[in-house]
Amino acid sequence: MEENKMKKHVTAVAILQIVFGGFNLIGGLVVGIVFKFAEQFVDDPTAIQVLNIISVPLTVLLCVFGVGMILGAIGLLSHKMWGKVVTLIFGAIGLLNIPLGTFKGVYILWVLVQPETNELFKMPASGMSQQ
Repeated sequence: MEENKMKKHVTAVAILQIVFGGFNLIGGLVVGIVFKFAEQFVDDPTAIQVLNIISVPLTVLLCVFGVGMILGAIGLLSHKMWGKVVTLIFGAIGLLNIPLGTFKGVYILWVLVQPETNELFKMPASGMSQQ
């Protein structure tokens, strides 16, 4: 039986998502640490509030995206349908990140909508759920 042609592409997409998800996690942690470090040098309570208004949501957003991308990639490597859906969502969001995220997002969307890729994610014949 011939191995699915798209399996290598799915693995490449998963690796890309893990790498970029890791970058998001590291970026989120760096943003949080840098802003907390900067607070030490600020005496104005209003300025500290502004720093927190900027840093907390940005840190949380980057970390949530990073964790989501990594979890989606793990599901993708296991050929779970939820992994495909999560990766498609983060791939579509990545299209907004010009230019590198756009290239990555287009590649992710191209790989995950191919008919050969859909065969990898079909439910088993025994009726057992993949979730």
